[in-house]
Amino acid sequence: MNKQPKLLSLLILFNCILSFAQKDISTLKGTELTNKVRLNFIPVSMPTSEFPNLDATMGLVGLHYQIPFNDWLYGGAGFHYAVTGDQGGLFTLGAELGVTKKIYKNLYFDGYIHFGGGGGYRVLINDGAFINSNIGLQYKKNNYSFGVQYSYIDFYTGVIKDNAVSVFFEIPSIFRFTKYEDANKEYKLGEETEFFWNKPTIKNVQQVRFDFFFPTGESKRDNGTDLDTTLYVLGFEYQKYINDKTFLFAHTDAIYKGLRAGFMDLFFGAGYHPYQSKYVNLFGKLGIGAAGGRIAPEGGLTVYPSAGIDLKLSDHLALSGHGGYYRALDGDFEAYTLGFGVKYMNLSGGTKTPNSNANTTYKTQGISVALQNQTYFKVNKTDDPNNVLSTDLQLIGLQFNYDIFKNIYVIGEAGFAYGGRSGGYAHGLIGLGFKTNRFINNNFDAFINLTGGAAGGAGVDTDEGIVVRPTVGFNYHIKDNLALKISGGKLYAPFGNVNSNNLNIGLSFNFASLLAKNNNKDK
Repeated sequence: MNKQPKLLSLLILFNCILSFAQKDISTLKGTELTNKVRLNFIPVSMPTSEFPNLDATMGLVGLHYQIPFNDWLYGGAGFHYAVTGDQGGLFTLGAELGVTKKIYKNLYFDGYIHFGGGGGYRVLINDGAFINSNIGLQYKKNNYSFGVQYSYIDFYTGVIKDNAVSVFFEIPSIFRFTKYEDANKEYKLGEETEFFWNKPTIKNVQQVRFDFFFPTGESKRDNGTDLDTTLYVLGFEYQKYINDKTFLFAHTDAIYKGLRAGFMDLFFGAGYHPYQSKYVNLFGKLGIGAAGGRIAPEGGLTVYPSAGIDLKLSDHLALSGHGGYYRALDGDFEAYTLGFGVKYMNLSGGTKTPNSNANTTYKTQGISVALQNQTYFKVNKTDDPNNVLSTDLQLIGLQFNYDIFKNIYVIGEAGFAYGGRSGGYAHGLIGLGFKTNRFINNNFDAFINLTGGAAGGAGVDTDEGIVVRPTVGFNYHIKDNLALKISGGKLYAPFGNVNSNNLNIGLSFNFASLLAKNNNKDK
């Protein structure tokens, strides 16, 4: 019996089923927002009358991502970090709400309130909670802007409080998305030529990094002794391409071995590919940002040039190796670095790619961004000034979930303390999550998250920083793109003495991004 006709028939049938499952991309509705990325600088006078050994001024930089709700109201989230003075290692995370209103031609009123948590030396910031109020003028043109504001910053359970004149500038960031209910579906190009997604794609890269720092020169620990041991670092990096060879990036690291937990960094910069092929990419990068914690007091401003190679495993995955030089510009810490990472690459936000053809397909990736209040009960401490042996910690947390499949997703999270006499404690976690289909009138789903990473600072007894945190919980979907997220679990430090119960409550914004598939086959 000839099996070839049957096999051919099965292949044709499978192709017909697949084609039927792929909807016409012109039927997928979308929304486009022009969000803002704001960078500001606030000179903060320090309480030298109470602490005469402090530098008189701390230079504080803020990085904010702001989303318009309408033509005058916006909200968002932001980081702050010290770059000058002697408070290197001071980092914060917070949420904000602001107003902008046209006054005359290109001149606008702008003001916002930012609440967050974090800090550095806990004797100065205590719990870590702070409020930053800003009001001033902004000049806008072609979606770019700069401005001057009166700023008031207050670590209200600590001693850092000041009025200052701050400056900022903004650049636009185009964000295209669709409803989360349309996530994890496949689409193809149809006959229509005018539709929402008929726009150029944007190349994005997410990378998990494992680095080794080799301190050199005059590097010192916070107790004044030489820092001459290898530091083990876990990090995350996001890259956005301007063109085929040039990209912008942001990355953050936390040390989990080699120092007592508490060191972290945050960098922004640009990179370039001098050579690209089907399987190999070479790159060079220059990052500038802030670093500190558990090292000798310094300003925080740090530069990080590096170079490396990517080995492509597929259109979307690559192994990356890199080396570089890490140098504090306002201090003594310096190190040579080696590391490796896993990169996930995609083309998103449109259908126009350099190699689009009839075989190109598109998939909607589900993404969830959650802002949470996190409570950790009876967290063990080691060196509290008031001899407190344990405390209840309050953190503000920012969590990103990226769907791999309909019910499985990867997790990235950052959290900073704002309550519990532990300002300066922070964590960075990565992991996997599993969720059910929706139930009870399609309003609920349940989930299990398994995460781990680096955490420490403020005397929280995580030893050198490795922690794991399993949680279980549920989402109540208020509407398709907004859900109430509630979960509970455990925070455990296997090499320290933290074994704490955990409760998390927050809101998540859920959406889907369009990804191009089967592109760049000839590269």
